[in-house]
Amino acid sequence: MLGACRIASPPQTEPPAAVAPVTAEAAPAETVDQAPPPYTLVSTEVHTLRAERLGRSYPLLVSLPRSYARDPARRYPVLFVTDVNYAFPLVRSIGAMVGDKGAGLEDFILVGLGYADGDSPPYSRRRDYTPTANGPRDAKPEESGRPPLHGEAEAYRRFVADDVFPFVESHYRTDPARRIFAGHSYGALFGTHVLLTEPRMFERYILSSPSLWYDDRVMLARERDYAASHDDLPAKVFFAIGSYETVKPGSKDPRYNLREDMIADLRAFETQLRAHRYAGLQIASTVVPEEDHLGAYPVAITRGLRWALPPR
Repeated sequence: MLGACRIASPPQTEPPAAVAPVTAEAAPAETVDQAPPPYTLVSTEVHTLRAERLGRSYPLLVSLPRSYARDPARRYPVLFVTDVNYAFPLVRSIGAMVGDKGAGLEDFILVGLGYADGDSPPYSRRRDYTPTANGPRDAKPEESGRPPLHGEAEAYRRFVADDVFPFVESHYRTDPARRIFAGHSYGALFGTHVLLTEPRMFERYILSSPSLWYDDRVMLARERDYAASHDDLPAKVFFAIGSYETVKPGSKDPRYNLREDMIADLRAFETQLRAHRYAGLQIASTVVPEEDHLGAYPVAITRGLRWALPPR
């Protein structure tokens, strides 16, 4: 049975969230010379995977359901999430609370795809989650002066397929036919890239607030190219977006976007997908009321989990 495992100081993400790595035992009393113990997530493990072809390493966070130890013959669906500093503890908590020991959601293994060692979260995600090198002109350089890098989504996708999947499936009792992807913003842009490159890589996709504006809406063009040579897109996709992720000229409400109408982009993308009548594609979609780009994710992932993992 797995015990508590410390999460080793992951870097901050956007938006910042305190991800303190949980022990079941009470912490000893502090002394003047003793640092307080870190907060550790119970039944979690942290691994480091070397991406040889990329020349860098990535942490991989794994959280197991409560039933894992007491049901040794059972295999579990696996949910892979991006932007782990924010998403991993949030999704883990939602899975436990909403899951209600299998009564609200089917139990699942949660895998967090960490940022590259030595890179800041913004640098790592811009490089690994974006499909082309044509990043936004206002992307800021690192404090060290290192300029932002974009466009390595395909190389990162291959790392996940060739290295992460075999590692997870050889170390844990997974059901490879039931891989689920969840990403928000650039993470959902990466998920869209996977969907249009190798749709069977995941059975289901939870894509919230996807940055479809990226590179002059390049993913809409890629979907049209995909449709020109394919009559099937074998995947189930759940889209979600906040009701304020649009542009409202004249409004002083800071929750509205200033430039990009992400709701219009998502509707256009859905319209294209439905118009091409792919045989194996299933789409569900929702708008999260009263939320903007930063606030939509908790509601979106909760609804996405209920869609992807209804109780058995």
